Amino acid sequence: MGNMGGGLFPLLSLQPLSFIILFFILFLYITLTEFRRVKKLAGYRSSPDDLGLDSGSGPATYPLIGCLISFYKNRFRLLDWYAELLAQSPTNTIVVHRLGARRTVVTSNPQNVEHILKTNFHNFPKGKPFTDILGDFLGHGIFNVDGEPWLAQRKLASHVFTPRSVRQFVTTTLEEEVRENLLPAMEVLAEEERVVDLQELLGRFSFSVICRFTLGSDVCCCLDPSSPISPLTRAFDVAAEVSARRGAAPLFLVWKVKRWLGVGSERRLKEAVEDVHRLVMKMIQERKVVKMNVTGDGDEDDDEDLLSRLISAGHEEEVIRDMLISFIMAGRDTTSAAMTWFFWLLSRYPNTENDLVKEIKKFKPKETTTLNYESLKELTFLKASLNECMRLYPPVAWDSKHATCDDTLPDGTKVLAGDRVTYFPYGMGRMETLWGKDWFEFRPDRWFVEEGLEKNEGGRLIMREVCPFKFPIFQAGPRVCLGKEMAFVQMKYVVASILSRFEIRVVSPEKPVFVPLLTAHMAGGLKVLLSKRE
Repeated sequence: MGNMGGGLFPLLSLQPLSFIILFFILFLYITLTEFRRVKKLAGYRSSPDDLGLDSGSGPATYPLIGCLISFYKNRFRLLDWYAELLAQSPTNTIVVHRLGARRTVVTSNPQNVEHILKTNFHNFPKGKPFTDILGDFLGHGIFNVDGEPWLAQRKLASHVFTPRSVRQFVTTTLEEEVRENLLPAMEVLAEEERVVDLQELLGRFSFSVICRFTLGSDVCCCLDPSSPISPLTRAFDVAAEVSARRGAAPLFLVWKVKRWLGVGSERRLKEAVEDVHRLVMKMIQERKVVKMNVTGDGDEDDDEDLLSRLISAGHEEEVIRDMLISFIMAGRDTTSAAMTWFFWLLSRYPNTENDLVKEIKKFKPKETTTLNYESLKELTFLKASLNECMRLYPPVAWDSKHATCDDTLPDGTKVLAGDRVTYFPYGMGRMETLWGKDWFEFRPDRWFVEEGLEKNEGGRLIMREVCPFKFPIFQAGPRVCLGKEMAFVQMKYVVASILSRFEIRVVSPEKPVFVPLLTAHMAGGLKVLLSKRE
């Protein structure tokens, strides 16, 4: 806070706007107080468990203020509140009216999800409200554009995520980072019996890996928890957090006013984005110099990282910068978040951990101490366990689109042009209608044919085909995540490497809190003690 004084306007220039903001806040306070009084006098009753239900179609809504009262009551448990509202809706869809914003349709209905992501895909782009929120950070990168810019960038990126590149990723980048950085760091922690935040450790590792893959550089992060994080990592953390809080704000006007004034979190965001842009642009320019000094035209297929491919394709520096930032953002926290929750769940289900260790030992090549690309394919129980973890704790809790034209979802819900339409993986993983009465249990065997009783000739469990619109963790349809296979490969390789060497005892927290920023985090991290597995 001490460095913000220089950026404030003189007090006199703030007086007119300050008066408007104060008047607006006072108006809201009087309005809320009056509605509470009217409700009490009229004998209105609160909904069950104070959820704010409105006849099963969404939270209780009032003229002008929308669902602000219900939103305020549940502000510390928004994800579970929405999940409960959806579970009580006959269609697993609700309509939310927010103060000062277009209405939002939230759904956990797989048929609706398929309609949004595939059947009527062109009617549900991300939309300007979404791109405004992330525009300062992600610019015109692939995850923040629609139409032709998105299609062009996706075609280019598809050449990076080929089966060949995934195999190469395992045999070079991933194997080297695990062998030379992650495992040695964990061995030191185990020998010294030091408590470590596993979420931070895995986050640093994932950031290093994604920087190697996208930038061809390993300058982003040191895995030693006692070492400070790199400037690029720090800037990414701030930019991602503030951008996410924009989207969660009950009043979008607040962050826009703060950005206009250049104060508070918006000033932090501006400084962080400037740092990210400067550091990434420096890497782009340095790589261009290197490529210019290389004799011969070279072969684009031999370029190992995304940055080299983008430069070879002749894109402008700002386009390259935005694409790199988008891919780093997508790859840095999603896998580390999933693995953090995965290790916490294993601490609650030791029998599952024992079964995983047995599977890893069974399929790990005898002639080496490490896994290879082929052996990873055999770890079906591990993949099922990761799926089950992401069902309960998805790396991205929800995703929104904005309707271009009026539409009707398969369950009959009317959508108006301009409406925000949100599908909700966190809530979908908690729907009894989708996963049964035991949805709250961590049961990897639900992902196998006949509950895991059938096996192929090699003794590998046969996984059940699950509709991607029932489990849209990596989206589905035309926007399905290009890096899905690479993400699974990374998680399987890292988890198997750790479990085969270390036992992990969770110190705290006993019941962690799920925090949905751009990607999900565990509030306060996951404190663990490591010991070498006998």
